[in-house]
Amino acid sequence: MRRFTTVNGVAALLDRDNIDTDQVLPSAFMRGLAPDYAAGLFAIWRRDPDFILSRPGYAATSILVAGVNFGCGSTREHACWALDAFGIRVLIARSFGEVFRENCLKNALLPIMLDAEPLARIAVLLRNAADPVSLQVNLEAQQITGPSGLALGFDFAPVEKLALLEGLDEIGMTLREEDAIAAWERAERARRPWHQTMRL
Repeated sequence: MRRFTTVNGVAALLDRDNIDTDQVLPSAFMRGLAPDYAAGLFAIWRRDPDFILSRPGYAATSILVAGVNFGCGSTREHACWALDAFGIRVLIARSFGEVFRENCLKNALLPIMLDAEPLARIAVLLRNAADPVSLQVNLEAQQITGPSGLALGFDFAPVEKLALLEGLDEIGMTLREEDAIAAWERAERARRPWHQTMRL
């Protein structure tokens, strides 16, 4: 898995709640041997030239800001693949669909949950800007910074933070404890030598 590093990039505001994975990636864009996931991202909405990701300056969006329950609906991991293929590495929302959030972590995307007040501060900044706004998201420092003195901290589970910073999946995280596992197995063999003979 890729390591997550600090992201500096354009932030786009999807000022909506309950955006589901079928809207993130319509099922028609999951077909074929080599689907174009980037083209499929919000494909129905992007037909509208006024949709945020269709506007000039937002083709290089790497941070997406939304409302409550982003990524609800079906459990398709393809939604994360579409976000990643488009270039989006950070999602900031009030809350996420549980399975969607887990899929983000497995694909080196950073899902940040903020309380209503700090999320509103970002939303107001993006909504009122005449031009695309760039933010910086630093996972190690757990901070979001931007223009107009924006500086917000965010909570993140230590084990999930470590996995993203080190680029480790579940197997990689387990192998960090390889020496401890080997020591336990040696001690277990010494404590219960008869157990070895019972294995088929």
